[in-house]
Amino acid sequence: MLRLADHWVWDSWYAQDDTGLWHMFFLRASRALHDPHRRHHRATIGHAVSTDLRSWRLVADAVVPADAPAWDDLATWTGCTVRGPDGRWYLYYTGVSRAENGLVQRIGLAVSDDLTTWHRHGTDPIVQAHPTWYELLDRDLWYEQAWRDPWVFPDPDGEGWHMLITARANTGAADARGVVGHATSPDLVTWTVQPPLSAPAGFGHLEVPQVAVVDGQPLLLFSTDATSSARSDDHRIWVVPGASVSGPWDVASAQPFAHPHLYAPRLVPGPAGVWSLIGFLDHVDGTFVGEITDPVPVRYRASTGLIGNPVGAAATG
Repeated sequence: MLRLADHWVWDSWYAQDDTGLWHMFFLRASRALHDPHRRHHRATIGHAVSTDLRSWRLVADAVVPADAPAWDDLATWTGCTVRGPDGRWYLYYTGVSRAENGLVQRIGLAVSDDLTTWHRHGTDPIVQAHPTWYELLDRDLWYEQAWRDPWVFPDPDGEGWHMLITARANTGAADARGVVGHATSPDLVTWTVQPPLSAPAGFGHLEVPQVAVVDGQPLLLFSTDATSSARSDDHRIWVVPGASVSGPWDVASAQPFAHPHLYAPRLVPGPAGVWSLIGFLDHVDGTFVGEITDPVPVRYRASTGLIGNPVGAAATG
């Protein structure tokens, strides 16, 4: 668990170095703001390390907002961290600007040789929403331009890289346009926006998308708050089975993962093929908590979907 006395922490993502040390990157903002709703425009990307995914030691922040004027001079938001074939680490993140009052989201890149010291790759974003397929800022339709939470992974057939993005289609009911945005790259630096990997299916947005193969089944994981969904249920964490991690994804078939307070979890691999969810505690009894949980072991079966797996239980059929 990671709880900071002076900061709220929320969305997180994970990478493991050659020594086995885990690195957690997470959003953080000062509790001195008092109102947790204000945290989004004060967010920086924190960094902590652990040997067991439970006890964390803070190290220097990874990425903070740029000096103005810049496309990411207001806040830096959720992303992912991957290692390239050149041995370098690539941290993709979301940025918003003061000039646009934080309403337009774009995706940028920072690079590192050691997972500790990060430098922005240039001064411009590397991936932006394309109007051919995706909704741009229209306050009559949605409160922001959704283009965030990049999740990057290698093509399963060995041809380049994929990026999943929280995005909205440019057609459909205003409260149900959420799709899995998509971009591809041959080299982790040059990206081409592609059509979405899903169709609108009742969600306003699909936050922190991730793919993984759990118990032999390719899965898409995403979160959505109840106020941002046209669906009548109030589930917040969703799982979609598919034929391949590269999609496409039938989001209409999404299955809920029940947890009363968890939000924006990540699937994190453990030994012997055991997977866990790690996310943050959102509101408990009406109060925003803002701390990272211990791992929640999970398993997947077609008959039950993704369910919590008691610690020590075998992940077998």
